[in-house]
Amino acid sequence: MLLEQFNAAPAREARELLKPCLDVPRWIEEITAARPFASLDALLATARGAADPFTPAELEGALSHHPRIGEKASGKSAEASMSRNEQSGVDQRDPETVAALAEGNRAYEEKFGRVFLIRAAGRSANEVLTALQERLGHTPEQEEPVVAEQLREIAVLRLEQSLTREEPSA
Repeated sequence: MLLEQFNAAPAREARELLKPCLDVPRWIEEITAARPFASLDALLATARGAADPFTPAELEGALSHHPRIGEKASGKSAEASMSRNEQSGVDQRDPETVAALAEGNRAYEEKFGRVFLIRAAGRSANEVLTALQERLGHTPEQEEPVVAEQLREIAVLRLEQSLTREEPSA
């Protein structure tokens, strides 16, 4: 869907496009209400600042949709497809890295009580593993804004890709 179509879409349809990017109703409503956007950059700037800061409940709700790093999302939803694409750099053929990611995920979930979240798009498995190991050294207070920022980066990337992807011709 292109920007012009997003701007002109009924609110319900616009919300449905935004939901796989970030399922936080306040974020979705703020962006939908701000239409029309003069440019993609204007839309993305609004998306970066919408619903800021996220509430703890919004963060936890959004994180419940994300698979563990190194595990491919299942299902046919737009969100699952986006997640699989984002994690394409996490090579499943290196058993040592896969094992280290699994152990890091377990340690992170044990320490923070939620899934490890990182914008994996454009990052190798080793880069993701390094970030995971570094973030395990955070306190919960240090980690909270990092998680929120990663969630925003993922949402903005997904939104940009959704609006710049060519529609298949019939």
